[in-house]
Amino acid sequence: MSIRRQFSVFLIRWALNSLGLWVAVRILGVGLFSDQWIVSLLVLAFAGFVFSVVNSVLRPIIVIVSLPAIVLTLGLFTLIINGLMVYLSLKLSPGIDITFGNAIIAGIILSLVNYIVSSAIDLKDAAHK
Repeated sequence: MSIRRQFSVFLIRWALNSLGLWVAVRILGVGLFSDQWIVSLLVLAFAGFVFSVVNSVLRPIIVIVSLPAIVLTLGLFTLIINGLMVYLSLKLSPGIDITFGNAIIAGIILSLVNYIVSSAIDLKDAAHK
């Protein structure tokens, strides 16, 4: 995969992760500290960027380290890992506060978003071959 393609996939994931965070914040009722929609949009865009970077860099390391727990729980521990990635990302982002339990639910929402994006990219790659 070329660098340009990888960058475009990252931008798509960033945008959709920001959208997924917006959906999670709306569904869970955890709020942004700002009432202005422009500030909220910028905060969610920054949080989506942080989540995309954390998910790309830190998540593979955490998954490898916690592989015994993942095997022992038949994969259910990945829900905790996803929640941890969301929780860490939102704690690093100013203006959003979330509990760990809500972060696990938000992680499920973002996992679905990432699954849909990955499937769409794989389908597009298969169509071009």
